Amino acid sequence: MLKIDRLVSGYGRIKVLHDVSLEVKRGEIVTLVGANGAGKTTLLKAISGVQPIVEGQVLLDGVAVEKMPSHRRVRLGLALVPEGRQIFAPLSVEDNLRIGAWTRTIDVTDDLEQIYSYFPILKEFRNRLAGSLSGGQQQMLAVGRALMAKPQMLLLDEPSMGLAPLVFKQIFSVLKSIRQSGVTIFLVEQNVNAALRLADRAYVLEMGRVTLEGTGRELLSDSRVRAAYLGV
Repeated sequence: MLKIDRLVSGYGRIKVLHDVSLEVKRGEIVTLVGANGAGKTTLLKAISGVQPIVEGQVLLDGVAVEKMPSHRRVRLGLALVPEGRQIFAPLSVEDNLRIGAWTRTIDVTDDLEQIYSYFPILKEFRNRLAGSLSGGQQQMLAVGRALMAKPQMLLLDEPSMGLAPLVFKQIFSVLKSIRQSGVTIFLVEQNVNAALRLADRAYVLEMGRVTLEGTGRELLSDSRVRAAYLGV
């Protein structure tokens, strides 16, 4: 579904990603973990078309997209839930969700109901201004907005950041349902323990380079990962 080959990206003369190669197979949940500043967010931005790529290739379902603008990547089935949510605060909850369906020309009522089934609180608050929601509710809205594009692949950047444990568990439970619906997931997550338990496979990114890869279970039991990210 997604193949990245020797990707290099950065900001001006500063290179952040160095020859990054990884793949996400259709139907998988793949997690990328690493310390702050490792380049995780930069990688997601490069995949989605927000961050320029200096060298390397990004294949989405076999199509080279590294030179495509971000809106064309969305049309090919890629959606990003960005770090910090980036909802449209002055608009209603439902308007935010409908904006997520900007690529589609058919009626999206059924899709709205699907999002509301994942996050019932959004239906209750559908006419409220998005900026009035709690942090957890805004994160639910950001996930729902991305899903309204009917993506084949969903990129998520730190979805648990700043959330209460109960909200975090709810969102991770929804991610399992999303995968069961046929959406492939590439997840960047600060809660390494939970992310590796959720993932089919995982990669470790350190100083812009992939240093480890394996199944979620394998990395969860790896002594280097446990020492660096789990404190054991």
